[in-house]
Amino acid sequence: MEILWTSLHAFRVRNLKLTGRSSLWMFPIYGSAAFLTPVMQRMKRAPLIKRGLVYMSCIFLGEYVSGTLLKQKNMCPWDYSHTPYHLNGVIRLDYAPVWFLVGLLYEKILLQRVR
Repeated sequence: MEILWTSLHAFRVRNLKLTGRSSLWMFPIYGSAAFLTPVMQRMKRAPLIKRGLVYMSCIFLGEYVSGTLLKQKNMCPWDYSHTPYHLNGVIRLDYAPVWFLVGLLYEKILLQRVR
């Protein structure tokens, strides 16, 4: 998912190589989404908006905690300090719609595997 996202950024700046990039640190960070499965199971009958907001908040929390810990060791692969809506350079509040949708995508993937 991150490779696709960074490749789209390359397209936006007219880099037709469409080179995407990531860090090995992202595997456990994205993999931690599996811990959302119990939350998703309990919320499966909740309204879509509520579920999306809860998932988005959990993703922001995970990104903030992991980014802060990695930043303390100078190992954080991202830095949002140059953007207007960042929080300590480790999360971007303008990504809220993206994380909302990603949370719902995770729900679809993770709950399908639980059935």
